Amino acid sequence: MMAACLAARPAAAQQVNRIDDFNRIGWFVYEGDHQLGPRLTIHTEYQVRRTGFVTDWQQSLLRGGVGYQVLPRLKLGGGYTYLTTHPYGTHPVADAGTYPEQRFYEDVSLSDTLGRFGLVHRVRLEQRYIGVPGASGSLGNSAVWQRQNRIRYQLAVEVPLQGSVVDNGEWYFTAFDEVFLNFGRDITTNVFNQNRVGAGIGYQFQDNFRVELQVLNQILQHYDPDPATKFPVYEFNNGFRLAVSYDLTLMK
Repeated sequence: MMAACLAARPAAAQQVNRIDDFNRIGWFVYEGDHQLGPRLTIHTEYQVRRTGFVTDWQQSLLRGGVGYQVLPRLKLGGGYTYLTTHPYGTHPVADAGTYPEQRFYEDVSLSDTLGRFGLVHRVRLEQRYIGVPGASGSLGNSAVWQRQNRIRYQLAVEVPLQGSVVDNGEWYFTAFDEVFLNFGRDITTNVFNQNRVGAGIGYQFQDNFRVELQVLNQILQHYDPDPATKFPVYEFNNGFRLAVSYDLTLMK
């Protein structure tokens, strides 16, 4: 009995010393890789991220970049992201209101096949400039920016459901897992940033036009602890991701 009580104490303390925030999310995504040449593409992307599935804002994300196909399986990319985060949940990052974020990113993608499974590994580096929440003029052209660095690794899987490959007018299974880690001299106890897991089905209308619907799970640790208790804050966000992919050929 004594051993059981002692074993229960660390678990109870661990629960007390962390704040959990649960949200329902719905992410609506458009993205496209537009061909400029045999190896060069322009990437465009816009995401509307909502809480309450659709009722309230979580984030708005606009991304643009370029990609270069070095080898048939190897692609390099980079670009710029502008993100706006709105206060949401029971423990919002910023009680003061909406704040912006600017990012520069570089990534490398490696594609592979394992039987009928199509695999894509992607490693992305991000240099983040986050407008300090509540700072005067922080939304737009603020001079008050917090610098952070992050590395991301994603493994994406695609499986045809109606044959050995995905053809026009066919369904496929799609899934991914992506982990985000902070790094830099200011990172101590908050190395883990977030993890995203999604799985669902997709439909290919044409070679350049696809729609996917996935169940989405996001676990996110806030960069700063709760100001009142100094406990770390973790978000557990569950919902869906609806994505439309449409590619154009811009080369002659």
